[in-house]
Amino acid sequence: MAFAYRDGALCAEQVPLEDIARRFGTPCYVYSRAAIEGAYREFTDELAGRASLVCYSVKANSNLAVLSVLARLGAGFDIVSGGELARVIAAGGNPAKIVFSGVGKTEEEIRGALQAGILSINLESEQELERVNAVAGALGKRAPVAFRVNPDVDAKTHPYISTGLKQNKFGVAWSDAERLYRKAAALPHVRIAGVGCHIGSLMLDSAPFVAATTRIVDLVERLGQAGIGLEHIDLGGGMGIRYHDETAAPVAAFVHGALDALGRRRETVLLDPGRAIVGNAGVLLTRVEYVKPGEAKNFVVVDAAMNDLIRPALYGAWHDVKNLREAESGAAAGVYDIVGPVCESADWLAKDRTLAVRQGDVLAILSAGAYAMAMSSNYNTRPRAAEVMVSGADAQLVRRRESVAQLFEGELVPAWK
Repeated sequence: MAFAYRDGALCAEQVPLEDIARRFGTPCYVYSRAAIEGAYREFTDELAGRASLVCYSVKANSNLAVLSVLARLGAGFDIVSGGELARVIAAGGNPAKIVFSGVGKTEEEIRGALQAGILSINLESEQELERVNAVAGALGKRAPVAFRVNPDVDAKTHPYISTGLKQNKFGVAWSDAERLYRKAAALPHVRIAGVGCHIGSLMLDSAPFVAATTRIVDLVERLGQAGIGLEHIDLGGGMGIRYHDETAAPVAAFVHGALDALGRRRETVLLDPGRAIVGNAGVLLTRVEYVKPGEAKNFVVVDAAMNDLIRPALYGAWHDVKNLREAESGAAAGVYDIVGPVCESADWLAKDRTLAVRQGDVLAILSAGAYAMAMSSNYNTRPRAAEVMVSGADAQLVRRRESVAQLFEGELVPAWK
């Protein structure tokens, strides 16, 4: 395991987390290189023998060190902004292995993607098709495109992260897909490269993923009959992980279920996992500032807050919490809500947790590798935390802690009288 107790001390690989807290301070995100590599290889191992590409979903965790680890393994990348494109290239990623998703691409972002030579732009509306055709024409290029098709399959996940239903903003409607492909085939500055879908995040059951694949195969067959061939089929990501007591289907169930649905088709298979690769590869370290007993609730006030980890406030998400010492002495166990200093009642990281905890202790909030730092903010003028990556016995700073001065260095006070 990437994070486990060794001689009573919680470690990241071979490094005690209390050493990292001392060196780099708190709050602090800590990532395991071995865990990232191992999770990525789960996908590539299951896809062995099939023309395929695993495109890591950059939005889950976009730290350059994380992207670099995956680029060195030959990963592709699924991006949703021009900024993410720049990050992948800066980290050594191959632009020819990048797919660009998202409903609101600007002309500037499309231009940058085409100039970089990415694998595919995943179109999410008819107007986007027209915009891409125009931008490509102005550049003297043909844009490789795929439509993200909404298969209207319920991912059976939290409504905020369900993306494949008719009422969601993502993708083009199933009923419009064939017409849009015919229109794209007639345009001079686009080249149809594939088809894509993504039905939601944090899926624990592989059945909806397989059902969506089955629907996409039906569309691919109809396109073939219309003379529209494809190079790749992008099935998206969304595979869930275990945060608490969930039973998450293994990667093999998603991959082999989809491959069975694809049958002997020759198109390259793309998968876009994010959380499944980095979610359990990271923790958030936070120091106890105060232990605050109350009549209705007992609180542990820590130096991390909802601006560092918004998932509990946003989704009611569970993250396990552990003391860095397996058996603490001198503190009686109690039931606490773990809260931060942000001025919001929603600023909580965990509720009703039994802990033996004292002022000054450092806690590890587990499963913080995905949608933690990536969704962090500077609310309450709070500098964002440091990030550290561990490889074996070596811990390296991979993002410096922000300073308060950095937060307003770009602001200007008008010289009004």
